[in-house]
Amino acid sequence: MKTIYSSAREAVEPIQDGMTLMVGGFGLVGIPEQLILALVEKGVKDLTIISNNCGIDDWGLGLLLKEKQIKKMIASYVGENKEFERQALSGELEVELTPQGTLAEKIRAGGAGIPAFFTPAGVGTEIAEGKEIREFNGKEYVLEESLTADFSLVRALKADTFGNLIYNKTAMNFNPMMAAAGRVTIAEAEEITEAGSLDPACIHTPSIYVQGLLQADQEKRIERLTTR
Repeated sequence: MKTIYSSAREAVEPIQDGMTLMVGGFGLVGIPEQLILALVEKGVKDLTIISNNCGIDDWGLGLLLKEKQIKKMIASYVGENKEFERQALSGELEVELTPQGTLAEKIRAGGAGIPAFFTPAGVGTEIAEGKEIREFNGKEYVLEESLTADFSLVRALKADTFGNLIYNKTAMNFNPMMAAAGRVTIAEAEEITEAGSLDPACIHTPSIYVQGLLQADQEKRIERLTTR
């Protein structure tokens, strides 16, 4: 059985200043909302955040950004957050932009124990500067190092008390690979069921990757409301 936290504040208590965190989600889909809010409340500083993007100005990782709790952001897309733009241009925020597929593979490789890999993405651009380039079958590839984190914070639709996770549709996005790449993974789930109640064929993240669970409701906001 895994640790089941009684509150988001308790779940993030071990997270300290200067740590590296992976945070699941794509835009606002699949983000661990309550764990992020608890980090804001805790006031932890100088974080390196690995996530697809940094939320929006008033929700998700954007809340940590607004309070200047993020020192460095490793992401593939940053276009929905004006405060992100301001901090990046002023030099307040360190930014490492990575092609989205490469970012996903760097995290997946980290979870699989693979230290580095070659990819054609970024060859001939600033992305490849200072990195090893090697030719395979007449085509150039750049060496990319994998990513791991002190903590991974993910969000699931269902969990069981063993720590097995099921994600909801597109909320799978970065969550499964991040769950494997964190030294400690905390899963925020909408429902926690008894061990053995989940169909083994439907489990996306096996329990071996998960150390702690939090059951919490989510607001499930969207970035932009579009109506006809």
